[in-house]
Amino acid sequence: MAQRYIRVEPPYGGLDDLLREEGEKTLFLVCDEALRFLRLKAYFDTLETRLGIRAVTFSDFAPNPAYESVVKGVVAFRAAGTRLILAVGGGSAMDVAKCIKLYADMDPERNYLEQEIRPNDVRLMALPTTAGTGSEATRFAVIYYKGEKQSVAHESCIPATVLFAPDTLETLPAYQRKSTLLDALSHAVESFWSVNSTPESRDFAREAIRAIREHLHAYLVNEEKGNEGMLRAANLAGRAINITQTTAGHAMCYKLTSLYRLAHGHAAALCNKALFPWLAAHPERCIDPRGEAYLRRTMEELDAALGCASTEEAAARFGQLVDSMALPAPAAKAEDLPVLCRGVNPVRLKNFPARLEGEDIEELYREILGL
Repeated sequence: MAQRYIRVEPPYGGLDDLLREEGEKTLFLVCDEALRFLRLKAYFDTLETRLGIRAVTFSDFAPNPAYESVVKGVVAFRAAGTRLILAVGGGSAMDVAKCIKLYADMDPERNYLEQEIRPNDVRLMALPTTAGTGSEATRFAVIYYKGEKQSVAHESCIPATVLFAPDTLETLPAYQRKSTLLDALSHAVESFWSVNSTPESRDFAREAIRAIREHLHAYLVNEEKGNEGMLRAANLAGRAINITQTTAGHAMCYKLTSLYRLAHGHAAALCNKALFPWLAAHPERCIDPRGEAYLRRTMEELDAALGCASTEEAAARFGQLVDSMALPAPAAKAEDLPVLCRGVNPVRLKNFPARLEGEDIEELYREILGL
């Protein structure tokens, strides 16, 4: 299914046209707390008066949303009596909305995670208010069941329509602005070297890196052009990762996120800052079935995308960009290492193009944390 992309800006007339076109009298709005700080909130507050469309809001979830929150969302969605969902927010809002769509017609008496996912006619639209996760472009959602991360995946949860509203990024706090940028960059870099990469995924990743480099300064100083450019860069990186899935950088970052309460993009970038030079030094460890020569060629493409002449130079440039964000590694103790190593997702390690042993992972964590 081809997504359509629509740019909207205050007073959001393009969104009016889209909602009229959908023909529903009720809109199920899945949004995070950030909506109350945006001009977009007034749009939804007056939607029924202006268009005769009632907005039913669901925001009863936290970052890293729990399965129980999704169940509440499904109940609320069914009670709303509509087949139209609009997700407004960051990655957590997108993940919750995707799961509500997937579970909308399933048996509520059984655990949704244990049921077969079947496509349905619920329409899902997405309006991202951060430029990082690219979740609006992927078939993946992450929720937590009994404290354990669950990856939900199905092609039918990819939003049919993506709305870009650059003004929604104006109120982003500096830390979130930087960490989401690093998340998009990590997606692009990891998808490039993934064993699942394809010509199409590399094209998406290359274009994402180009857009990040082009719009970096304007985005960091909160200019409209930079915000719009970074929204599109994050979407392109999401489209790349939708094909390839994430690799070792994400496999290693999840425990950093939970243990030290780092933002996801911050943690992923710290991991990839260590992994990039490690990969440059160990091409002979290649496990990509296409072979070491293929991996070297792919890394040369990545080097060029970053404006570098060698993988060593590209790794250094990636590290310099991460350092320029002034997001330090967390204060850690040596006794944290076994916890971190046990928390690494082995499935994501299989997507990394070089073999990582247990001692390699421990040494990488030592480097990441300055131990």
